[in-house]
Amino acid sequence: MNKSTLALAVAVGVMAQQAGAAGFIEDSKATLGLRNFYINTDNRDSAAGTPANKAAGVQSKNEEWGQGFDLRFISGYTQGTVGFGIDAIGLLGVRLDSGGGTNGATATSYGGTVFPSKSNGEAVDNFSSLGLTAKAKISQTELKLGTLQPKLPVIVTNDGRLLPQTFQGGQITSNEIKDLTVVGGQIEHAKGRNSSNNEELSIAGANSPTSTGRHSNKFIYGGGDYKITKDLTAQYYYGNLEDFYKQHFLGLVHNWAIGPGVLKSDLRYFNSSDDGANGHDSAYFSSGNYQGFRAGKGKVDNNLYSGLFLYSVAGHTFGGGYQVSNGSSDFPWLNQGDGSSAYIITDSQIAKFARAGERTWQARYSYDFAKVGLPGATAGIVYLRGDNIDTISSTSTAVAGSGRSEWERDLTLAYVVQQGPLKNLGLMWKNAMWRNDVPGQRDQDENRLIVSYSIPLL
Repeated sequence: MNKSTLALAVAVGVMAQQAGAAGFIEDSKATLGLRNFYINTDNRDSAAGTPANKAAGVQSKNEEWGQGFDLRFISGYTQGTVGFGIDAIGLLGVRLDSGGGTNGATATSYGGTVFPSKSNGEAVDNFSSLGLTAKAKISQTELKLGTLQPKLPVIVTNDGRLLPQTFQGGQITSNEIKDLTVVGGQIEHAKGRNSSNNEELSIAGANSPTSTGRHSNKFIYGGGDYKITKDLTAQYYYGNLEDFYKQHFLGLVHNWAIGPGVLKSDLRYFNSSDDGANGHDSAYFSSGNYQGFRAGKGKVDNNLYSGLFLYSVAGHTFGGGYQVSNGSSDFPWLNQGDGSSAYIITDSQIAKFARAGERTWQARYSYDFAKVGLPGATAGIVYLRGDNIDTISSTSTAVAGSGRSEWERDLTLAYVVQQGPLKNLGLMWKNAMWRNDVPGQRDQDENRLIVSYSIPLL
């Protein structure tokens, strides 16, 4: 039994003795989330159909459809100086349609686009998992042990498929000082959005699930948000994936009332460097543009600067942003190879736009139709273009492409029923188009159709 499991068992035991105390039951909540998810990714206009790519398991079209169930219980706290509680999350994904040739699974992937895969490459009929979190609270400080879903600058839970990603570890959050939130924790494992299993942690370039992959079971993080004024928040966070990378983050978010609207400014800076084996062992190397290293891999070395500016007025939101990824590696983040998110302004439906040397500008627009008498209806479009990408050949140390570029256009239409028997029923269509001239990459078109519904149980 590892340390986190033992601590969870002890905490659950203590909590169980006090479960009848006032507050534990009265403040408890339970909900059942339903998500019907369809995705179609089209690579048919690329080189996916060549004999070499077919032999490697590269598919020209990925298509899956499933029904997800997300049951959550959040308890209150027992009475006393130290309050105890427990949270639970039960996840079930049921396959409605997925073929062995269209589920996105390859010999070097953890599973398909949505579902885990059988040994023959076909999608499983269903998959499930149960996560428990013991928690304790004293004053304005809370400790959690077990299943976590942090959303912080250095670690972000991904929820872009049928079921969400979860992590295993411990986290403490404190709000003892006015206007200051302090967070710290340690993560040991991650459960992917297309998996029932907890896996160790890694980054792009080393995250193969095969014997060639390299992983770590220790990611420590900490930092805080401080509200300088009601409209200005400063952030600092630190993350360290043992044997892979160290990362510092600085952020500044400001809201400024200008005329009838509000201008939101979001400035971010990441400094990432190598840690342990990543600095000298090629098996732990990151993806990136490394002069002199075969296949464009090497130690982590990245500085990422970005700014996003959004002006909202009368239901309209106009935005623009710019990001620069300097250094000799791609921007690193926790990435087990089964779907992940990064806290960057260019994390899009298909691409991340954070390659070594890449400079990306973006423009976006969204509209809330409540302003014209249709509450719950929204629409948005984002266009991003990145250039100055240099890449290394996958078989040598020669430059494969100099000054390459990529662009993506994302469109989202959504509606949530506001009243009546179908209140909270959500409908969403997400369409993306990605084009690039990066060697070895395929153009993609993607559609996602999502129907969601939340049922309160407690």
